[in-house]
Amino acid sequence: MGNVRLIRRRIKGVQSISKITKAMEMIAASKMRRTQERGLQGRPYTQKITEVMASLAAVSQGKSTHPLLEVRQPPKRIELVHIAPDRGLSGGLVSNLNRRAANFILEEGLPTSVVAVGRKGVEFMRRTSQDVVAEFVQLGDKPSLLDTLPITRIVMDDFIKGKTDAVYVCYARFVNTMVQTPTVTRILPVVTPTLGAGATKNLTEYIFEPNADTVLNALLPRFVEMGVYHAVLESIASEQSARMIAMRNATKSAHELIDDLTLVYNKARQESITTELLDIIGGAAALT
Repeated sequence: MGNVRLIRRRIKGVQSISKITKAMEMIAASKMRRTQERGLQGRPYTQKITEVMASLAAVSQGKSTHPLLEVRQPPKRIELVHIAPDRGLSGGLVSNLNRRAANFILEEGLPTSVVAVGRKGVEFMRRTSQDVVAEFVQLGDKPSLLDTLPITRIVMDDFIKGKTDAVYVCYARFVNTMVQTPTVTRILPVVTPTLGAGATKNLTEYIFEPNADTVLNALLPRFVEMGVYHAVLESIASEQSARMIAMRNATKSAHELIDDLTLVYNKARQESITTELLDIIGGAAALT
């Protein structure tokens, strides 16, 4: 009877866990939809600033001397902005991101300073004894551009002052609900977009005042700021999507475990009843 009671208690515990994971799945799904919308709303701005940058680069013809465009070969030191979630319970997303960042540092083989964003990324970089120059945690699920500006200011200042020769961003690129790809992209020095074939006819649409170089120099910091901001948005959307899938799988596993435990419980209960009946029959037979 004690075994039956233990199984019943375990079934109730798993049922409670399944309710929690189901609630977390629904919350993550709601947040994922909002983060997807924020990312989609920012795409027109990103596309337009890219078009303007391409037109400016075509007009400027490489005459701009802005420090963010300076290519230093060979690079002697690089900086990595590692964007990871603040919380776990998101499947293999955190471990995949940290593994991608570690592999990148090893592949480059250069002294690397790290700007860690997100508690899981900060903990990993500390644990592996990396040169962490700045830490950012608790950006929230709905960060604004102002929230990510300190990150951009640090990497731009380090690049302009010569503390680093190139800056990369490691983040989870949101592909779809099921797929989030750990990605490393270079943001500094800025590589100005190029116009496609036949697109030069669109140059007449823009009149740059006072001149193309001045406008290009003013847009370059904004271009970097938007790159970091969108990487953060992509990472948040990936985090919520991965958490939703992980909690859905956990809920499914909990239900399967409940079914298995219920079967074991019924067998144990039937065995207990059978044993009691045999005892009663045996006792009655002994009295006769």
